[in-house]
Amino acid sequence: MINKKFILNVRKRIKGGYFLIAFFFVFIISVAAFFYYDSIFWEYSSTKAVETIIDGVEEKRVRHIKTPESVKAIYMTACVAGTPSMRERLVDLADSTEINSIIINIKDETGRISFNTDNPLLKDAAVGTCKVADMAEFIEYLHEKNIYTIGRIAVFQDPYLVKKNPELAVKERGGEKVWRDRKGLSWISVCSKESWDYTIELAKESEKIGFDELNFDYIRFPSDGDMNNISYPSCGAVTFSKQDRLEDFFFYLNKGLRDLGIPTSADLFGMVATNKDDLNIGQVLERAEPYFDFIAPMVYPSHYPAGFKNLSDPNKYPYEIIKYSMDEAARRLVAASSTPLKLRPWLQDFDYPVTYTADMVRAQIKATYDAGLTSWMLWDPSNKYTRDALEAQ
Repeated sequence: MINKKFILNVRKRIKGGYFLIAFFFVFIISVAAFFYYDSIFWEYSSTKAVETIIDGVEEKRVRHIKTPESVKAIYMTACVAGTPSMRERLVDLADSTEINSIIINIKDETGRISFNTDNPLLKDAAVGTCKVADMAEFIEYLHEKNIYTIGRIAVFQDPYLVKKNPELAVKERGGEKVWRDRKGLSWISVCSKESWDYTIELAKESEKIGFDELNFDYIRFPSDGDMNNISYPSCGAVTFSKQDRLEDFFFYLNKGLRDLGIPTSADLFGMVATNKDDLNIGQVLERAEPYFDFIAPMVYPSHYPAGFKNLSDPNKYPYEIIKYSMDEAARRLVAASSTPLKLRPWLQDFDYPVTYTADMVRAQIKATYDAGLTSWMLWDPSNKYTRDALEAQ
Protein backbone atom coordinates (compact mmCIF):
# COMPACT_ATOMS: atom_id res chain seq x y z
CA MET A 1 0.00 0.00 0.00
CA ILE A 2 1.32 3.46 -0.96
CA ASN A 3 2.26 5.68 1.94
CA LYS A 4 0.13 8.88 2.24
CA LYS A 5 3.21 10.92 3.07
CA PHE A 6 4.85 9.70 -0.12
CA ILE A 7 1.86 10.88 -2.19
CA LEU A 8 1.95 14.32 -0.59
CA ASN A 9 5.67 14.64 -1.40
CA VAL A 10 5.02 13.68 -4.99
CA ARG A 11 2.25 16.28 -5.29
CA LYS A 12 4.53 18.98 -3.87
CA ARG A 13 7.25 18.11 -6.37
CA ILE A 14 4.78 18.20 -9.24
CA LYS A 15 3.47 21.58 -8.10
CA GLY A 16 7.04 22.80 -7.71
CA GLY A 17 7.85 21.55 -11.20
CA TYR A 18 4.87 23.39 -12.67
CA PHE A 19 6.01 26.52 -10.86
CA LEU A 20 9.53 26.25 -12.23
CA ILE A 21 8.23 25.65 -15.74
CA ALA A 22 5.88 28.62 -15.47
CA PHE A 23 8.66 30.82 -14.06
CA PHE A 24 11.04 29.80 -16.85
CA PHE A 25 8.38 30.49 -19.50
CA VAL A 26 7.63 33.97 -18.12
CA PHE A 27 11.36 34.71 -17.90
CA ILE A 28 11.95 33.77 -21.56
CA ILE A 29 8.98 35.86 -22.73
CA SER A 30 10.18 38.86 -20.71
CA VAL A 31 13.72 38.69 -22.11
CA ALA A 32 12.44 38.33 -25.68
CA ALA A 33 10.08 41.28 -25.25
CA PHE A 34 12.88 43.41 -23.81
CA PHE A 35 15.21 42.83 -26.74
CA TYR A 36 12.42 43.18 -29.29
CA TYR A 37 11.21 46.53 -28.03
CA ASP A 38 14.73 47.75 -27.38
CA SER A 39 15.66 47.00 -30.99
CA ILE A 40 12.54 48.74 -32.23
CA PHE A 41 13.40 51.78 -30.13
CA TRP A 42 16.98 51.74 -31.39
CA GLU A 43 15.88 51.53 -35.00
CA TYR A 44 13.06 54.02 -35.11
CA SER A 45 13.67 56.53 -32.33
CA SER A 46 14.84 60.02 -33.20
CA THR A 47 17.85 61.68 -31.68
CA LYS A 48 15.81 63.48 -29.07
CA ALA A 49 18.08 63.74 -26.07
CA VAL A 50 17.66 61.23 -23.28
CA GLU A 51 18.49 63.01 -20.04
CA THR A 52 20.10 61.27 -17.10
CA ILE A 53 21.41 62.64 -13.84
CA ILE A 54 24.88 61.45 -12.82
CA ASP A 55 26.36 62.86 -9.62
CA GLY A 56 24.06 65.84 -9.86
CA VAL A 57 25.13 66.67 -13.44
CA GLU A 58 22.63 66.42 -16.27
CA GLU A 59 23.99 64.35 -19.14
CA LYS A 60 22.42 64.10 -22.58
CA ARG A 61 22.86 61.20 -24.93
CA VAL A 62 21.37 60.46 -28.34
CA ARG A 63 19.78 57.48 -29.99
CA HIS A 64 20.79 56.36 -33.46
CA ILE A 65 18.96 54.88 -36.42
CA LYS A 66 19.99 51.34 -37.30
CA THR A 67 21.91 50.94 -40.56
CA PRO A 68 19.46 50.09 -43.39
CA GLU A 69 20.00 46.72 -45.03
CA SER A 70 20.28 48.60 -48.31
CA VAL A 71 21.87 52.03 -47.93
CA LYS A 72 20.93 54.37 -50.79
CA ALA A 73 22.64 57.65 -50.06
CA ILE A 74 23.41 61.12 -51.38
CA TYR A 75 26.20 63.45 -50.27
CA MET A 76 25.52 66.90 -48.77
CA THR A 77 28.13 69.62 -48.22
CA ALA A 78 28.23 71.61 -44.99
CA CYS A 79 27.31 74.76 -46.95
CA VAL A 80 24.10 73.12 -48.15
CA ALA A 81 23.39 71.54 -44.75
CA GLY A 82 23.78 74.97 -43.13
CA THR A 83 21.28 76.62 -45.48
CA PRO A 84 17.70 75.48 -44.72
CA SER A 85 16.30 76.36 -48.15
CA MET A 86 19.05 74.40 -49.92
CA ARG A 87 19.11 71.35 -47.67
CA GLU A 88 15.33 70.98 -47.83
CA ARG A 89 15.63 70.28 -51.54
CA LEU A 90 17.74 67.20 -50.77
CA VAL A 91 15.51 66.13 -47.90
CA ASP A 92 12.59 66.29 -50.32
CA LEU A 93 14.56 64.09 -52.72
CA ALA A 94 14.92 61.50 -49.96
CA ASP A 95 11.23 61.83 -49.04
CA SER A 96 10.04 61.24 -52.60
CA THR A 97 12.55 58.66 -53.90
CA GLU A 98 14.35 55.51 -52.80
CA ILE A 99 17.07 57.57 -51.05
CA ASN A 100 17.15 56.62 -47.35
CA SER A 101 20.51 58.03 -46.22
CA ILE A 102 22.40 61.34 -46.36
CA ILE A 103 26.15 61.89 -45.91
CA ILE A 104 27.02 65.29 -44.40
CA ASN A 105 30.48 66.84 -44.12
CA ILE A 106 31.81 66.95 -40.57
CA LYS A 107 35.28 68.04 -41.68
CA ASP A 108 35.94 68.71 -45.35
CA GLU A 109 39.15 69.11 -47.33
CA THR A 110 39.79 72.55 -45.84
CA GLY A 111 40.07 71.09 -42.35
CA ARG A 112 37.18 73.18 -41.02
CA ILE A 113 34.68 71.48 -38.71
CA SER A 114 31.05 72.07 -39.64
CA PHE A 115 29.41 72.23 -36.20
CA ASN A 116 30.09 74.08 -32.97
CA THR A 117 31.87 72.24 -30.17
CA ASP A 118 33.28 73.12 -26.78
CA ASN A 119 35.97 70.46 -27.09
CA PRO A 120 39.26 72.35 -26.50
CA LEU A 121 41.11 70.25 -29.08
CA LEU A 122 38.55 70.94 -31.81
CA LYS A 123 36.74 74.20 -31.18
CA ASP A 124 39.25 76.45 -32.98
CA ALA A 125 38.60 74.53 -36.22
CA ALA A 126 34.83 75.02 -35.92
CA VAL A 127 34.97 78.29 -37.82
CA GLY A 128 34.41 79.30 -41.41
CA THR A 129 31.69 80.23 -43.87
CA CYS A 130 30.18 76.74 -44.18
CA LYS A 131 28.78 75.98 -40.74
CA VAL A 132 25.71 74.06 -39.65
CA ALA A 133 24.71 75.99 -36.54
CA ASP A 134 21.79 73.66 -35.87
CA MET A 135 23.51 70.36 -36.71
CA ALA A 136 22.02 68.42 -33.78
CA GLU A 137 18.51 69.68 -34.58
CA PHE A 138 18.95 68.95 -38.28
CA ILE A 139 20.04 65.38 -37.59
CA GLU A 140 17.06 64.98 -35.27
CA TYR A 141 14.83 66.23 -38.09
CA LEU A 142 16.34 63.68 -40.47
CA HIS A 143 15.82 60.91 -37.93
CA GLU A 144 12.17 61.86 -37.55
CA LYS A 145 11.94 61.11 -41.27
CA ASN A 146 13.85 57.83 -40.70
CA ILE A 147 16.80 59.09 -42.77
CA TYR A 148 20.08 57.42 -41.83
CA THR A 149 22.71 60.11 -41.30
CA ILE A 150 26.40 59.55 -42.07
CA GLY A 151 29.12 62.03 -41.11
CA ARG A 152 32.09 62.42 -43.49
CA ILE A 153 35.52 63.25 -42.09
CA ALA A 154 38.37 64.16 -44.46
CA VAL A 155 41.40 63.00 -42.48
CA PHE A 156 44.87 63.69 -43.88
CA GLN A 157 44.10 66.50 -46.33
CA ASP A 158 43.78 69.24 -43.72
CA PRO A 159 45.28 72.68 -44.51
CA TYR A 160 43.83 74.16 -41.32
CA LEU A 161 45.59 71.68 -39.03
CA VAL A 162 48.81 72.07 -41.02
CA LYS A 163 48.71 75.83 -40.53
CA LYS A 164 48.15 75.39 -36.82
CA ASN A 165 50.67 72.54 -36.41
CA PRO A 166 53.15 72.59 -39.32
CA GLU A 167 55.30 69.96 -37.61
CA LEU A 168 52.58 67.41 -38.44
CA ALA A 169 52.69 68.13 -42.18
CA VAL A 170 54.03 66.39 -45.23
CA LYS A 171 57.21 68.32 -46.11
CA GLU A 172 59.35 69.09 -49.11
CA ARG A 173 62.72 67.39 -49.31
CA GLY A 174 64.93 68.79 -46.65
CA GLY A 175 62.13 68.49 -44.10
CA GLU A 176 61.48 72.19 -43.45
CA LYS A 177 59.04 73.63 -45.99
CA VAL A 178 55.44 72.36 -46.14
CA TRP A 179 54.72 70.36 -49.31
CA ARG A 180 51.63 71.22 -51.34
CA ASP A 181 49.76 69.29 -54.01
CA ARG A 182 48.93 70.59 -57.48
CA LYS A 183 45.90 72.43 -56.06
CA GLY A 184 48.09 74.18 -53.49
CA LEU A 185 46.65 72.18 -50.59
CA SER A 186 48.76 70.89 -47.72
CA TRP A 187 48.53 67.46 -46.09
CA ILE A 188 48.98 65.98 -42.64
CA SER A 189 51.46 63.10 -42.59
CA VAL A 190 49.88 59.67 -42.24
CA CYS A 191 52.52 58.93 -39.59
CA SER A 192 51.47 61.83 -37.34
CA LYS A 193 49.95 60.19 -34.27
CA GLU A 194 48.79 63.55 -32.95
CA SER A 195 46.45 63.74 -35.95
CA TRP A 196 45.21 60.21 -35.20
CA ASP A 197 44.11 61.34 -31.74
CA TYR A 198 42.58 64.47 -33.25
CA THR A 199 40.53 62.34 -35.67
CA ILE A 200 39.33 60.04 -32.88
CA GLU A 201 38.32 63.01 -30.74
CA LEU A 202 36.34 64.50 -33.64
CA ALA A 203 34.66 61.15 -34.29
CA LYS A 204 33.53 60.92 -30.67
CA GLU A 205 32.13 64.46 -30.72
CA SER A 206 30.28 63.63 -33.95
CA GLU A 207 28.64 60.58 -32.42
CA LYS A 208 27.46 62.69 -29.48
CA ILE A 209 25.73 65.14 -31.80
CA GLY A 210 23.74 62.34 -33.44
CA PHE A 211 25.50 60.93 -36.50
CA ASP A 212 24.61 57.27 -37.11
CA GLU A 213 27.84 56.36 -38.92
CA LEU A 214 31.27 57.90 -39.43
CA ASN A 215 32.79 57.89 -42.90
CA PHE A 216 36.53 58.51 -43.27
CA ASP A 217 37.86 60.02 -46.49
CA TYR A 218 41.37 61.08 -47.57
CA ILE A 219 42.83 58.22 -45.57
CA ARG A 220 45.91 57.93 -47.75
CA PHE A 221 49.26 59.36 -48.71
CA PRO A 222 49.07 62.26 -51.22
CA SER A 223 49.38 61.50 -54.92
CA ASP A 224 48.93 64.68 -56.96
CA GLY A 225 51.87 67.07 -57.04
CA ASP A 226 55.65 67.04 -57.24
CA MET A 227 56.27 63.56 -55.88
CA ASN A 228 60.02 63.96 -56.42
CA ASN A 229 60.12 66.75 -53.84
CA ILE A 230 58.22 65.17 -50.97
CA SER A 231 59.25 63.80 -47.58
CA TYR A 232 57.65 62.44 -44.41
CA PRO A 233 59.82 63.40 -41.42
CA SER A 234 57.25 62.06 -38.94
CA CYS A 235 57.54 58.61 -40.51
CA GLY A 236 61.10 58.32 -39.25
CA ALA A 237 63.03 56.24 -41.77
CA VAL A 238 63.72 57.64 -45.23
CA THR A 239 62.30 54.46 -46.75
CA PHE A 240 59.25 52.82 -45.26
CA SER A 241 56.14 50.88 -46.29
CA LYS A 242 53.16 53.13 -46.96
CA GLN A 243 50.90 50.10 -46.61
CA ASP A 244 52.27 49.36 -43.15
CA ARG A 245 52.01 52.93 -41.90
CA LEU A 246 48.47 53.37 -43.18
CA GLU A 247 47.39 50.08 -41.64
CA ASP A 248 48.90 51.26 -38.35
CA PHE A 249 46.50 54.20 -38.52
CA PHE A 250 43.53 51.95 -39.36
CA PHE A 251 44.34 49.73 -36.36
CA TYR A 252 44.68 52.74 -34.03
CA LEU A 253 41.45 54.32 -35.28
CA ASN A 254 39.53 51.07 -34.93
CA LYS A 255 40.81 50.57 -31.39
CA GLY A 256 39.99 54.15 -30.41
CA LEU A 257 36.41 53.93 -31.70
CA ARG A 258 35.66 50.31 -30.75
CA ASP A 259 33.31 51.29 -27.92
CA LEU A 260 31.58 54.12 -29.79
CA GLY A 261 28.60 51.96 -30.74
CA ILE A 262 28.08 53.15 -34.34
CA PRO A 263 29.47 51.83 -37.64
CA THR A 264 32.48 53.22 -39.50
CA SER A 265 33.23 53.27 -43.22
CA ALA A 266 36.32 53.97 -45.30
CA ASP A 267 36.55 55.70 -48.68
CA LEU A 268 39.16 54.14 -50.97
CA PHE A 269 40.36 54.90 -54.49
CA GLY A 270 38.23 53.07 -57.04
CA MET A 271 41.15 51.17 -58.51
CA VAL A 272 41.93 49.71 -55.08
CA ALA A 273 39.14 47.27 -55.97
CA THR A 274 41.14 45.88 -58.89
CA ASN A 275 44.80 46.66 -58.16
CA LYS A 276 46.81 44.49 -55.78
CA ASP A 277 49.51 47.12 -55.21
CA ASP A 278 48.92 50.20 -53.05
CA LEU A 279 48.83 52.69 -55.96
CA ASN A 280 51.66 54.52 -54.14
CA ILE A 281 49.11 55.91 -51.65
CA GLY A 282 49.17 53.06 -49.13
CA GLN A 283 45.66 51.74 -49.79
CA VAL A 284 45.19 47.98 -50.18
CA LEU A 285 41.68 46.54 -49.97
CA GLU A 286 42.58 43.59 -47.75
CA ARG A 287 44.55 45.80 -45.36
CA ALA A 288 41.68 48.26 -44.84
CA GLU A 289 38.74 45.85 -44.68
CA PRO A 290 39.36 44.37 -41.20
CA TYR A 291 39.17 47.76 -39.48
CA PHE A 292 35.90 49.19 -40.83
CA ASP A 293 32.29 48.07 -40.98
CA PHE A 294 31.93 49.20 -44.58
CA ILE A 295 34.32 49.86 -47.47
CA ALA A 296 33.41 52.51 -50.07
CA PRO A 297 35.48 52.35 -53.28
CA MET A 298 35.10 55.55 -55.32
CA VAL A 299 34.47 53.83 -58.64
CA TYR A 300 33.66 56.92 -60.70
CA PRO A 301 34.09 56.03 -64.42
CA SER A 302 35.62 59.47 -65.01
CA HIS A 303 38.57 58.49 -62.79
CA TYR A 304 39.65 55.50 -64.87
CA PRO A 305 42.31 55.84 -67.57
CA ALA A 306 41.71 55.18 -71.24
CA GLY A 307 42.50 51.55 -71.97
CA PHE A 308 41.31 50.22 -68.62
CA LYS A 309 39.91 46.75 -69.37
CA ASN A 310 40.56 47.58 -73.03
CA LEU A 311 37.95 50.34 -72.94
CA SER A 312 39.01 53.28 -75.10
CA ASP A 313 36.83 55.71 -73.11
CA PRO A 314 35.66 54.46 -69.69
CA ASN A 315 33.15 57.34 -69.52
CA LYS A 316 31.08 55.54 -72.14
CA TYR A 317 30.88 52.35 -70.08
CA PRO A 318 29.56 53.16 -66.58
CA TYR A 319 27.94 49.74 -66.17
CA GLU A 320 31.03 47.81 -67.21
CA ILE A 321 33.39 49.82 -65.00
CA ILE A 322 31.31 49.37 -61.85
CA LYS A 323 30.39 45.74 -62.55
CA TYR A 324 33.98 44.63 -63.13
CA SER A 325 35.36 46.65 -60.21
CA MET A 326 32.79 45.45 -57.68
CA ASP A 327 32.98 41.85 -58.92
CA GLU A 328 36.71 41.94 -58.25
CA ALA A 329 36.34 43.60 -54.86
CA ALA A 330 33.68 41.07 -53.84
CA ARG A 331 35.86 38.16 -54.95
CA ARG A 332 38.79 39.48 -52.94
CA LEU A 333 36.76 39.97 -49.78
CA VAL A 334 35.44 36.40 -50.01
CA ALA A 335 39.02 35.18 -50.43
CA ALA A 336 39.94 37.21 -47.32
CA SER A 337 37.19 35.40 -45.35
CA SER A 338 35.09 38.53 -45.22
CA THR A 339 31.75 39.41 -46.82
CA PRO A 340 31.06 41.37 -50.02
CA LEU A 341 28.17 43.06 -48.22
CA LYS A 342 30.77 45.29 -46.56
CA LEU A 343 31.15 46.97 -49.96
CA ARG A 344 29.21 50.17 -50.58
CA PRO A 345 30.53 51.97 -53.68
CA TRP A 346 30.50 55.68 -54.37
CA LEU A 347 28.86 56.20 -57.80
CA GLN A 348 29.17 59.15 -60.15
CA ASP A 349 26.35 61.69 -60.53
CA PHE A 350 28.39 64.70 -61.64
CA ASP A 351 29.25 66.09 -65.06
CA TYR A 352 32.89 65.29 -65.68
CA PRO A 353 34.26 65.06 -68.29
CA VAL A 354 30.91 64.33 -69.93
CA THR A 355 27.34 65.25 -69.06
CA TYR A 356 25.89 62.55 -66.84
CA THR A 357 22.41 61.33 -67.71
CA ALA A 358 19.81 59.44 -65.71
CA ASP A 359 20.57 56.30 -67.74
CA MET A 360 24.28 56.52 -66.87
CA VAL A 361 23.56 56.89 -63.15
CA ARG A 362 21.03 54.06 -63.22
CA ALA A 363 23.47 51.83 -65.12
CA GLN A 364 25.94 52.15 -62.20
CA ILE A 365 23.23 51.26 -59.69
CA LYS A 366 22.25 48.22 -61.75
CA ALA A 367 25.88 47.13 -61.96
CA THR A 368 26.13 47.36 -58.16
CA TYR A 369 23.13 45.07 -57.76
CA ASP A 370 24.34 42.71 -60.48
CA ALA A 371 27.61 42.34 -58.56
CA GLY A 372 25.56 40.98 -55.64
CA LEU A 373 25.74 44.15 -53.54
CA THR A 374 22.87 46.00 -51.91
CA SER A 375 24.11 49.51 -51.11
CA TRP A 376 25.49 52.55 -52.92
CA MET A 377 26.16 56.27 -52.44
CA LEU A 378 25.89 59.04 -55.04
CA TRP A 379 28.52 61.75 -55.24
CA ASP A 380 28.03 65.19 -56.73
CA PRO A 381 30.11 68.00 -55.18
CA SER A 382 27.45 70.52 -56.25
CA ASN A 383 24.68 68.41 -54.63
CA LYS A 384 22.50 68.48 -57.78
CA TYR A 385 21.33 64.91 -58.14
CA THR A 386 19.53 63.32 -61.09
CA ARG A 387 16.03 62.68 -59.79
CA ASP A 388 15.02 60.69 -62.89
CA ALA A 389 17.76 58.14 -62.09
CA LEU A 390 16.06 57.27 -58.79
CA GLU A 391 13.03 55.12 -58.16
CA ALA A 392 10.03 56.96 -56.76
CA GLN A 393 9.11 56.26 -53.14
